[in-house]
Amino acid sequence: MTKSLSTRIFIGLFSGLILGSIVQYFLADVGFFSGTLVEVASGLGTMFVNMIMMMVVPLVFVSIVCGVLELDDLKSFGRLGGKTFGFYIINTLVAIFAALTVALLLKPGLGVDMTGGTGAEITATELPNLMQLIVNIVPSNPVAAFTSGNMLQVIFMALLVGGVIKSMNGAVPLLQQGFTEGNKLMMKLISVVMQLAPIGVFALMFKLGATLEASLFLSVVEYLVVILSLLLLWIFVVYPWAVSLLTPVSAKTFRAKTQEQILFSLSTASSNATIPVTMRTLTEKLGVKRAVAGFGVPLGATMNMGGVSIYITVAIFFVANSFGAPIAMEQLPALLFSIFLLSVGAGGVPGGGMVMIGVLIHQMGLPVEAFVIVAALDRLIDMVLTSCNVVGDAAVLTIVDATENAHEEELEEARQQQTA
Repeated sequence: MTKSLSTRIFIGLFSGLILGSIVQYFLADVGFFSGTLVEVASGLGTMFVNMIMMMVVPLVFVSIVCGVLELDDLKSFGRLGGKTFGFYIINTLVAIFAALTVALLLKPGLGVDMTGGTGAEITATELPNLMQLIVNIVPSNPVAAFTSGNMLQVIFMALLVGGVIKSMNGAVPLLQQGFTEGNKLMMKLISVVMQLAPIGVFALMFKLGATLEASLFLSVVEYLVVILSLLLLWIFVVYPWAVSLLTPVSAKTFRAKTQEQILFSLSTASSNATIPVTMRTLTEKLGVKRAVAGFGVPLGATMNMGGVSIYITVAIFFVANSFGAPIAMEQLPALLFSIFLLSVGAGGVPGGGMVMIGVLIHQMGLPVEAFVIVAALDRLIDMVLTSCNVVGDAAVLTIVDATENAHEEELEEARQQQTA
């Protein structure tokens, strides 16, 4: 127990996966192990994720309000918001085009015959409407926005409240102090709950190991290798390299500081559930200002989906090729735009990418049976793509913070020159 939290989460993750696999392959006939024990692990894992999710909405609201209040002025908020949004969009587009290039070169699924599969239900059948997404940012019922966990609506309300309080120029000091103290409370709650992370991660991975079907993966190794290789490349090479290029933080340091974040997101497969850990990683380990992290992390968990972009792009090419309906070049512009919208609209919940692939399968006229293989492999891929998403959030916000520091230094130099 004296080991670092990252080490304990690492031990919980792999020991849970190994013991769960032992149950599946050697103790499947023993009802206590394959039934009762797996059910208990599933319940404990669900309770842990629910405990984290319980804090996400109040944490997001309070941290964003505090972030706005900590800004020098409201003009700097516009600059910060514009840079954060812009970097997130660029990150998603780069991921899409990289995955597209790999898919066109390697042609995953070509020569694989998946036409003999069985049906599976696709729950979503329409592309997200961009205007509707924008309109829905403004909630008609703030209580409903909080209870449903609609992150974009919660972010909007927090920005509005923080902006109005800031514009009152200290006229409501008790309210400002209340949000500051509330933020301290949320940080303490996160620290307490994170001490349970090794147990929660163990339970989640035990269930995964006990229920994962290895035989299915062997038939689609190429598909898995392409997606997982791209995601791991982004996590351990592309993002650390970008951070080292644009900030004083080295690639090695960035990889070391995001270990806990990676391990936690692997087990929960949820960007939203990882928000508290991402916030801690940025503010306590990477030294990012709370104003930047408070605004950027919740927004990133909602729309910065580099991992999902890679997943959707490679998966739709695999499905099309394996069902004998390869994507033609003239289809690419519309397909890429759809992938971009779907990536932004995937949300930070487990299985979001799978649902969005289902949307594309329907839109492209591919058979519903194509959804089976995607659904069967989703849990494994979802773990890694979530890590890619949250490490992308950390990378982008570290870069944004560095640009903000550079801007402040320029302003300070200009002031000194004026007074000289």
